[in-house]
Amino acid sequence: MTSPRPAAVVTGAGPGSIGAAVADKLAAAGYDVTVTTRTQPVADHRWHALDLADRTSVAAFAHWYDDQGAELDLLVNCAGIHLDLGSRWKEPQLLDGHEIHWRTNYLGTVDLTRALLPRLLAATDARGTAGVLHVVSKLHERGVAAALVDEEWDYDSWVAYGSSKLALVHDAAGLADEYGTRGLRAIAMHPGAVSTNIADRGLETRPVLRRLRNLARPLERRTLMRPTESAELLVRLATDPAITSGYFHKSRPADPAPLATDLALRARLLATTDEWLAAAR
Repeated sequence: MTSPRPAAVVTGAGPGSIGAAVADKLAAAGYDVTVTTRTQPVADHRWHALDLADRTSVAAFAHWYDDQGAELDLLVNCAGIHLDLGSRWKEPQLLDGHEIHWRTNYLGTVDLTRALLPRLLAATDARGTAGVLHVVSKLHERGVAAALVDEEWDYDSWVAYGSSKLALVHDAAGLADEYGTRGLRAIAMHPGAVSTNIADRGLETRPVLRRLRNLARPLERRTLMRPTESAELLVRLATDPAITSGYFHKSRPADPAPLATDLALRARLLATTDEWLAAAR
């Protein structure tokens, strides 16, 4: 499936998502686009199932992509979860032995990125550049160091979500440090406040709040960015060869939370992540 067009993988491309809008805009820009969702096929693009919380699923996707003979110039990691928006959980919800946001948003995304890294580096060797963009959140500012290094902390689902996004900011910086000289661009981007369906799953256990949110949807759509607006900024950032690394708020460089620049914390995080990756290989 080698194509003269640049190739991109976009995760989390379900209906109404930023990922779906990103995929559409990349295709319009001439990219050969592959998208993922957990279960629901996407009709307008090449699709394959991917569950970030399942290592078997990540490996199956990577093997399938390799079998297509596809090149890879750009990986846009949009997939993620934000659960328990009402902060009812008093203890971590575990998945595969890890807090569920951490397991899905961080470990799953890193697992996929490392599995596809040989394809990305082949593109840098052949064409001089390739890119990884992690979609993160301003809520990374709520992340705590203890969550990044598997130490005890006072559980809160919003802090857990923020910690998973803080770790992704570190991962993008780590990728840029390690592979930037080979031409790999690695960026973390907060897309802004966008009206998507991500909150729906987060309110599954709060029927009253769900009803209130449904009533407020028209106002939400008028006051928040649309996925297409966010995707335009994201694609512009992800495809600009002059932007090689960093944290961005929308399409502008910004200062991340102080913990995101803690190099000792980053070293501990990436070392324990490498151990997790190696243990399951």
